[in-house]
Amino acid sequence: MSRTGIKAALTDLLLNDAITLEEAVDRHFTPEYRQRTDGEWADRAEFVEHISHLRTLVADARVDVHEELYDGGKYADRHTCHITKKDGSTVTMEVYVFADLAPDGRFNRIEETTLLLKGSDDDRNLGSAR
Repeated sequence: MSRTGIKAALTDLLLNDAITLEEAVDRHFTPEYRQRTDGEWADRAEFVEHISHLRTLVADARVDVHEELYDGGKYADRHTCHITKKDGSTVTMEVYVFADLAPDGRFNRIEETTLLLKGSDDDRNLGSAR
């Protein structure tokens, strides 16, 4: 397997109707995966719950990767998510990511900080909402 990246992972997780959520998670994340978003830790099961919740909210999305760095088993990026919700509202978030990759190229751990650029106050926690 080639190494994953944020754009590929988020596209499969939120927009690829050809695969199930479980297939998308297995494709990009190890069984031991954990994530910290804005200081809040989630294990893989909680992450899947988060993505499942997002799938009920998100109608369409685009990920613009501004900078991306691979260094052995380390990964970092800065990207912007442009989201259109099913209610028609839009959200724009800038995200800073530091991650560990497993030897097979999947994410093993992500620590990220999000910055709401456009959206309502309720959208501030979209990065970790369950």
